[in-house]
Amino acid sequence: MRMMSPRVLRALERFNAAYPWDHNAHYHRWILRQLPARFGGALDVGSGSGDLARLLAGRAAAVTAVDADPVITARAQELTPAALPVTFTVAEVPDGLPDGSYDVITCVATIHHLPFTQALVRLRRHLAPGGTLVVLGLFRARTPVDHLLGALAVPANAAIGWMKNKGRPAPRPASMTARTRPAGMTFREIVREAGDVLPGVRLRRRLFWRYSLVWQQPRPDRASL
Repeated sequence: MRMMSPRVLRALERFNAAYPWDHNAHYHRWILRQLPARFGGALDVGSGSGDLARLLAGRAAAVTAVDADPVITARAQELTPAALPVTFTVAEVPDGLPDGSYDVITCVATIHHLPFTQALVRLRRHLAPGGTLVVLGLFRARTPVDHLLGALAVPANAAIGWMKNKGRPAPRPASMTARTRPAGMTFREIVREAGDVLPGVRLRRRLFWRYSLVWQQPRPDRASL
């Protein structure tokens, strides 16, 4: 579904490149609202430049941040004050995730790089009873609703980029230098596969070409203990 001419799209691409802003960071505060005020261990999967890991460290006893890219991980370490309880690890996901269970697991703009169902199964295994999993992901537009949200995001994206950069061209922030990949799954496919792995999962389309996934690991039934 083509909403604009190639000429307009190229002009928008040039504009957005001149006034960049991080769509994932736009949702960081929303992610924090899904989590308890305080919690023990947190795992941030696909941690990139460490922006979300540093925010989690304000609530967590310890944060383990994992990314497959050694360059962006080194940059994350440089940006993170030594006093924060964050450990950065270079590892392939999902097979290279550190052992242990976590009260909170976050995964932002990463799961579309991975085998989706396998990744969800592995994240579920690492989530402690009562723990919360929050995923912010990308999906491939297919339905009229998808395309309508995409069309609404185009002017909003340009306006926010202009305002955040105060009308002055700027370089990309460190968080936008990580490797990228287009989404392959549609939102309906994501809903179907996530529901098979995570019963009761909550999914929602979001503006700026994203979706959210929130799931809580059930606690053991005391009657069965």
